[in-house]
Amino acid sequence: MDIAAIVLVVSLVVFMAIGIPITFSLGMSSIFAILLSKPLQLSLTATKIFAGADSFPILAVIYFMIAGDLMLQGGLTKRLVALFRKVLGWLPGSMVVISFVTCAFFGAISGSALATTAAIGNVMYPEMTKDDEYPVPFAASVQAVGGTLGTMIPPSLPLILYGCLSGTSVSSLFIATIIPGLLMMLVYILTGLLLAHRSGYGKNDHSGTADDKSLWEVFREAFWALLSPIIILGGIYGGIFTATEAAIVACVYSLLIGVFVYKELDLRTAGKAILSAARSSASVMFLCCCATLFGYCMTVLGLPQMVTGAMTQIIHSPVIFLLGANLSYLLCGMFVDATTAILLVCPLLYPAAAAFGVDLVRFGVITGINLSMGIVTPPFGGCMFVATGLDKRITLEGLYKGVLPYCLAGMVGILLITFVEPLSMFLVNIMR
Repeated sequence: MDIAAIVLVVSLVVFMAIGIPITFSLGMSSIFAILLSKPLQLSLTATKIFAGADSFPILAVIYFMIAGDLMLQGGLTKRLVALFRKVLGWLPGSMVVISFVTCAFFGAISGSALATTAAIGNVMYPEMTKDDEYPVPFAASVQAVGGTLGTMIPPSLPLILYGCLSGTSVSSLFIATIIPGLLMMLVYILTGLLLAHRSGYGKNDHSGTADDKSLWEVFREAFWALLSPIIILGGIYGGIFTATEAAIVACVYSLLIGVFVYKELDLRTAGKAILSAARSSASVMFLCCCATLFGYCMTVLGLPQMVTGAMTQIIHSPVIFLLGANLSYLLCGMFVDATTAILLVCPLLYPAAAAFGVDLVRFGVITGINLSMGIVTPPFGGCMFVATGLDKRITLEGLYKGVLPYCLAGMVGILLITFVEPLSMFLVNIMR
């Protein structure tokens, strides 16, 4: 192995281990490798960094973030919650079901796990703990786990990044993720209900009957919010617009509904939503820029080909490869966020997946679902950190215990998605 390749990998690990942010770690390790290698040209550094941001599909990441914030500030989120409470409130433990269903629905608009935990958690967590019907750790863990559905249900920001890296159709990835995303939602709901039933939570939970409004009134108020994922996903699957254009449509739609229909969005709140999304997307774009430079170094130094060659020599079965990929994603999810994991690990794994004959759309679904669950796996789960901001009484230690049953159940769902191919490819094959 070239000395520059060794420096690239070792310096990245060292920088991350001593606490340097991943974005700067990627950039500095790339610079060190460039200085030590003749094939790598320092003059191309600025070009490669700019190329990381100069991507039409990546614009979708920014606009979906803005759309999620506009939905929250414009009143769409609380009307969705009110509708699902009315429809599902008769169930014992209904708050668990409502939380996960609403998270999945919100994810079909925002595409962001952290935004889903923040938006739905701010509405559902107070309702779950209002009458001490659900303990704080249990209620918080439901919101943290529910947030992961924000990237399991299309449109998904990690899938957009995966599509950009692998050259896979983002629309096909979205279509393929519908059934696996709904399956994971069902797994979480059943796990939550089982835990609630075993501990006696939610026996007197009849939140849907507490509202004096009729079902028709609640539905009428939530109609415009319900229409948003139909417009967004319908436009993508119908070939009317691309994923990036759909993100812009989502922003405009959320803005118009918030201002003119629900009248809860004004210049101040709209500016607040856009500024919040700008901060989040700026960090993502900077990460993409440095990861692109790192990827350029890996490609020129032959690391992806090296990993693919080693895997095909050691592993002779696609089943073993997929198990290894799942394990790799599980370990990555425990220590880095989904965006970082995709930018670091996918360039090494998707060429190997293609060599083993695994459809890259199917592998993208496996990647997206794995890394989405990683956002809530201890010790560094982003959704857990967001959930701690819902209440001063919430601790990370309590969340660690609360999310573990969901993670174990989620692993079963991931294995089903990995090895039952029709779950991810059925709808794609119909559309092809």
